[in-house]
Amino acid sequence: MLVSDFDYELPPELIAQTPPEKRGGSRMMVLPRAPGGAIRHCSIADFPSFLAPGDLVVFNDTRVFSARAEGRWEDTPGRVEVLFVEPSAVHPGAWTALCKSSRPMKPGRVAVLAGGALRATVVGKDDATGRVEFSLAYDGDFFELLDRTGTPPVPPYIKRGPGDPRVALDRERYQTVYARETGAVAAPTAGLHFSEELLRRIDETGARRAFVTLHVGPGTFRPVKTDTVEAHVMDSERCEVPEETARLWRETREKGGRVFAVGSTSVRTLETVAAAHDGRVEAWRGRSSIFIYPPYRFLAVDAMLTNFHLPRSTLLMMVSAFAGRERAMAAYEAAIAARYRFYSYGDCMLML
Repeated sequence: MLVSDFDYELPPELIAQTPPEKRGGSRMMVLPRAPGGAIRHCSIADFPSFLAPGDLVVFNDTRVFSARAEGRWEDTPGRVEVLFVEPSAVHPGAWTALCKSSRPMKPGRVAVLAGGALRATVVGKDDATGRVEFSLAYDGDFFELLDRTGTPPVPPYIKRGPGDPRVALDRERYQTVYARETGAVAAPTAGLHFSEELLRRIDETGARRAFVTLHVGPGTFRPVKTDTVEAHVMDSERCEVPEETARLWRETREKGGRVFAVGSTSVRTLETVAAAHDGRVEAWRGRSSIFIYPPYRFLAVDAMLTNFHLPRSTLLMMVSAFAGRERAMAAYEAAIAARYRFYSYGDCMLML
């Protein structure tokens, strides 16, 4: 299958630069998976009306931290920008990161970040991924330090200049209201639509809520550079399914309820675990590198809520696997014609 099969033209003005004025104010396209099912134009406020008692709604509770830190090299006035990704699997206590600098990443070089509160020493580099390994020196809590001095790692298509006042808005709105497990460098954006009020209305339907954790990495924005879909390799990401979520999933399946996954990351986590356990969701912790593209038989999910994604992206390929490529691409054409807002701060689509 060709990557070009998942291309489309998006008017730049439809790329949302800010969230809606009020959380829970987004539009929601409803796309039945069944052939011939008509598209409906709704609001995220209508989401609870599609639930029934006994259904299960699964959210990703990862918390985004202000992973982007700026500073200078200790021995020169040269500027450096570091995007911390995750703890190193090679050097205990170190972190892997992506680094913007004109200087080569030689071991021993020290970046002075966060106004001098954080010193990061290069201990290695993976040339295949471009990630740099830094040992760190700081006082206090690492995440609290970054949240105080760093900036939210919004994706590159959300334009923010130096001193942009919208960065303060990003600190609040580029985060779900139920975020609790710190470790993501990108938000699970379908979850950004949910307010506390909307969660309460879900509970009133008789549906139940559950959580998985997938710490979204920078690979979510990595473009597919191969000509064929099958040749692309996904970055792996840390994820977990708690015992309580596995129990609720089993009960839902046994009683004939439906599983609604909020966001592609919830889908990936559930499908990763189901694929490893003969179609069942069990308590599990590890890394997911699952790549979902057509044709794919979903094992753990019956409905998906997701934002509108970039052309030629793995996320659009997942949507196409769920709804069918032709239906998915036709839905995107309809969204453009109806002036939906696209990408992380944009509107969403519910596939039933």
